[in-house]
Amino acid sequence: MIVITGATGSIGRALVGRLTGEEVVAVVRRPADLDCEQIIGDFERPETIGGILSPGDRLFLNSSLWPGVVDAHRAVIDLARKADAAQIVTVSVRGAGPGAPLGGDMHGRIDAHLRSSGVPYAILQPSGFMQNLLTEVRAGRFHGSYGSARINYIDTRDIADVAAAILTRPVAASADHPLTGPESLTHEEIAAAISSAVGGPVSYVDLPVPAMTAHLAASGMPEQFAHALAALMADMGEADWSSVTTAVEDLTGRPPRPLSAFLADHATAFDVAAPEASARPR
Repeated sequence: MIVITGATGSIGRALVGRLTGEEVVAVVRRPADLDCEQIIGDFERPETIGGILSPGDRLFLNSSLWPGVVDAHRAVIDLARKADAAQIVTVSVRGAGPGAPLGGDMHGRIDAHLRSSGVPYAILQPSGFMQNLLTEVRAGRFHGSYGSARINYIDTRDIADVAAAILTRPVAASADHPLTGPESLTHEEIAAAISSAVGGPVSYVDLPVPAMTAHLAASGMPEQFAHALAALMADMGEADWSSVTTAVEDLTGRPPRPLSAFLADHATAFDVAAPEASARPR
């Protein structure tokens, strides 16, 4: 049996769709429109997840981040070990490690616990999600502090494809899998690609860290977190957020989707500025 947590997120939902014909159970906080068996559970009550597992089961471990996520995921990993689960496949992030900025620290501490747990594992370490661009573009503009750095983005459907491939094959040696899209682009190039796909102007506004901090705080983000996020954006040029791996193709047998394919599938979902009506003499 394959137990999926985070089943209603963009990765989990796509993963459920790729496991047709497999024995799948999705752990959900409330009933959802998923084409598989569902069991009510919650990371805040790890026993509701660990209690589902039996010897030989495989667990897809994924959730959003919150203050208690490290303890919750560690508890589920420990319960999976006690249940003699065959494998845990988890979604981490590029550059994760104890002490890493923002969510990288949380993911890093979870990953370290999994590596030392004795449970066979696959740690997926994706770059940025293309799907996040959908929420970042507002009225034809999006902001950041990336400068001219090239940043890699991956379609979350490719992450689901990798997870499905791993979960449906014989358990392989434990490994980390850095996942990327096929290209790394500047945000000016990303804006141009979105503009072409949606048929309207979309612009990227690059801001210095203090101004980006203020922009994020104005949207409701706590100021300390806003500053850390803006600083992380500015540091991505020096960190390794541009190198491309072959992991998606190695694991699935096909190359990852380029940004152009993602945009073709999601062009109508972007919030773009309405074109200004041209003034005509009457």
